[in-house]
Amino acid sequence: MGCDGGTIPKRHELVKGPKKVEKVDKDAELVAQWNYCTLSQEILRRPIVACELGRLYNKDAVIEFLLDKSAEKALGKAASHIKSIKNVTELKLSDNPAWEGDKGNTKGDKHDDLQRARFICPVVGLEMNGRHRFCFLRCCGCVFSERALKEIKAEVCHTCGAAFQEDDVIVLNGTKEDVDVLKARMEERRLRAKLEKKPQGHQKLRQGSLKKPALILERRKTWLPKAQQQ
Repeated sequence: MGCDGGTIPKRHELVKGPKKVEKVDKDAELVAQWNYCTLSQEILRRPIVACELGRLYNKDAVIEFLLDKSAEKALGKAASHIKSIKNVTELKLSDNPAWEGDKGNTKGDKHDDLQRARFICPVVGLEMNGRHRFCFLRCCGCVFSERALKEIKAEVCHTCGAAFQEDDVIVLNGTKEDVDVLKARMEERRLRAKLEKKPQGHQKLRQGSLKKPALILERRKTWLPKAQQQ
């Protein structure tokens, strides 16, 4: 067990494997988050959508999920907050010219280039690979790096010119803290929309209830003799 000179090696000198394993796992997680659909686990293909919590999906997978919300689907939990297609936004992504996906090799087999990001920030050119923070605007679906939004401060979209507010900015594949903030905003937004609909329903009910007594009174008059009607 001893080394030369009678010394005993420390644990960190013997066990050096886990650090490499952790790095590999982290890289694999980044590849999965930015290249695969959260629901179907298939490679992301246009049209690509994102939910209010910043997760990426293939649009057809979301539609299939909404049509068949089977309790047996374990991955369905990741999309349990998606109640309708209106809860996702179709993304306007900028292609990375350096990406070499869908190219065949000498044997004729096609592959996807996962070494480079498929999409980039249209403003500063950063690759959308998880090493840089990216976000999209709910109002228009345009995607940018967070650096671009901070460096070029504006109240309109850099690409399409649509006006947006802070509530429209959704961080893609954010940290747990980001997701908590986005979830709170989502719940507040949905509650506000629900409350805005209620007064209209109450007003219609009140109008209907006011009409009913007048209608009953009119009907009663037709039943009464002429002497009593006067």
